[in-house]
Amino acid sequence: MGVEAHADLSEASSPKVVRSKSAQDAPALIVIVGATGTGKSELSLDLAQRLTAQGTHAEIINADAMQLYRGMDIGTAKLRLHERRGIPHHLLDVLDPNDEASVARYQSEARKLIRELQDAGRVPILVGGSGLYVSSVIHDFHFPARDADVRARLESELEAQGAGTLFQRLRELDLAAAQSIGATNGRRIVRALEVIEITGKPFGAGLPEEKKLWTPAHIFGVAAPRDELVLRLDRRVRHMWQSGILDEVRELRPRGLGVTAARAIGYAQAIEQLEGTLTEAEAVEQTAALTRRYARRQVGWFKRYEQCHWLDYDDPERAERALAIVMGENGTHGDA
Repeated sequence: MGVEAHADLSEASSPKVVRSKSAQDAPALIVIVGATGTGKSELSLDLAQRLTAQGTHAEIINADAMQLYRGMDIGTAKLRLHERRGIPHHLLDVLDPNDEASVARYQSEARKLIRELQDAGRVPILVGGSGLYVSSVIHDFHFPARDADVRARLESELEAQGAGTLFQRLRELDLAAAQSIGATNGRRIVRALEVIEITGKPFGAGLPEEKKLWTPAHIFGVAAPRDELVLRLDRRVRHMWQSGILDEVRELRPRGLGVTAARAIGYAQAIEQLEGTLTEAEAVEQTAALTRRYARRQVGWFKRYEQCHWLDYDDPERAERALAIVMGENGTHGDA
């Protein structure tokens, strides 16, 4: 995974450094998480601007797995260049749609970027809703070994039997992992079963240890009441179709879509609509249902972050609250 969105760090001009109380002379990482549609990107921009206004240079690192892909913009709600307010963004558009994203490779690239920014006295802001990607970066996590033969056999079973059959097997072996991954993510189901077969232990045993941070960090979660979140997600899905996701998919298909990209929520349904197996109404409704289910899993994942400061999605002062914590005016942890 190349870091093609990497900004020229040499342009910095002696920025002020934000230091965590437990850090050893390193700018503290800022992490912003939450379910899809809660306004994480807006908060990251607001916070970065406020830090910059105080003389502290901040830059944003994407932690949304689907936003790694070039050309997958509408279905991922990727900020366009003019919407980024002049703030450098990293790890956006670094994969072709026919590439397969790798959490292990992402972890390496993201941590390298974080260290580079910290070494330059700049504050990295990691923002996204892909729970395993975020956790792999911020928590102490080492990826278990792989076995090409086991993986090939499981992938053959996935192709022949579908994700549902393998999901039921995973439920029997590791219910917690199955609930976290979901029934439709065939690639991650295969990976979980591979790890279980290789190690003889539950896949969950290899997940990041959420009480031990890889680097000092201020973690913020953005939350919305369930009813409001459902409304926001449904509007978001309708907006995807109104904004031209079908045209986006038409442009992507000749270049080839890998397994992960083709199964992404919204894109899989748009492909089926173009192929005539779903009507537009069916594609929109299926996408909305899957998005709501995914958001529930995100909420469950991030609620486990004990060091997270939770902010209301509609709090007009949320950026100021986050800034106060970052600048050390509020040293407590827990609900903000």
